Amino acid sequence: MTLYTALRASRQWKSTINYAEPDYQEKIFTGAQDVPIYGRIAMPKNPRGTIIGTYGITGSLDNQWFLQILGRKAFASGYAVVLFDWRAHGKTAALSPTLTSDGLYEGEDFVRIASQAKAMGCPAPFWFTGYSLSGQLALWGVKAAQDLIPSQQVRGLEEAEIAGAAVICPNLDSVRSLSYLVKHPLGKYLEKAIAKELKKFALQLHNLHPESIDLAAIERANSIWNFDRELVIPRLGFPTVEAYYQASSPLPLLPQLKKPTLILYAADDPLFDPTVILDLQNACANNPYIDLILTRYGGHVGYLSSKSCQQKANDPDPWWAWNRVLQWCSL
Repeated sequence: MTLYTALRASRQWKSTINYAEPDYQEKIFTGAQDVPIYGRIAMPKNPRGTIIGTYGITGSLDNQWFLQILGRKAFASGYAVVLFDWRAHGKTAALSPTLTSDGLYEGEDFVRIASQAKAMGCPAPFWFTGYSLSGQLALWGVKAAQDLIPSQQVRGLEEAEIAGAAVICPNLDSVRSLSYLVKHPLGKYLEKAIAKELKKFALQLHNLHPESIDLAAIERANSIWNFDRELVIPRLGFPTVEAYYQASSPLPLLPQLKKPTLILYAADDPLFDPTVILDLQNACANNPYIDLILTRYGGHVGYLSSKSCQQKANDPDPWWAWNRVLQWCSL
């Protein structure tokens, strides 16, 4: 499912849905630490709420087709849509040399984007969403909303206006899952492919901001772990990559979430350590705000449904996970 979705469905997705691309308006948001964040906003007539989302570990708004599907489907369902290039990605990378922090600051970015989108006319409730690594960021967004809005660190928003989050196959424990990934027969090739893309966008950052990104460090960044060791943790002040991953992984956050949160997670996800599943189940079972849909199959952000599955679920297309997200947000 993971490979089929990435290699084949990625080329055919436009033929699977009947919704046109929304007429997006470009916007430069101001995120945490005053970092500029490039985004796009689309508002239908009389929107029922706002969905804010971004994509996974690599890519940009121009090529992340899975997020584009959400934008089309959410807009057609009556939601205002805000999509953004997160730190060090896409057009945000052109605006700032600030590197990623895997949620430590991106969570606040979500909240500040919601505040500025509201000022532009996007209505509450605001839902944060993402998949893979951006699912991790969206979970941090819920935590940031709980911490920042009551303390008046983000003005213009009421805490109740942030409804919660809905995430697909989020990364939950970076230490365990990356260690698992590099040893997995399929995963080790996925890790190499991701590391190659990370190195590519680090080089793009260097070309955009040569004074801020060390070329020699990029040359040494030949794995995900080394990318974070060479480029990320020195700026964030962590002594080791492991300490950074422990601080940014959202699994320990789950008991603290007090807003409705949907987590779709596949037991056969090849990117994540299967031992995470029991901890995920326990955390969700003890938190009434979290709805966990744990499926036996689905792969990593796969969840393509057959015609019979679509009929059973009354879905208009094969994008089972996004259909569950939109259905759940509309309850």
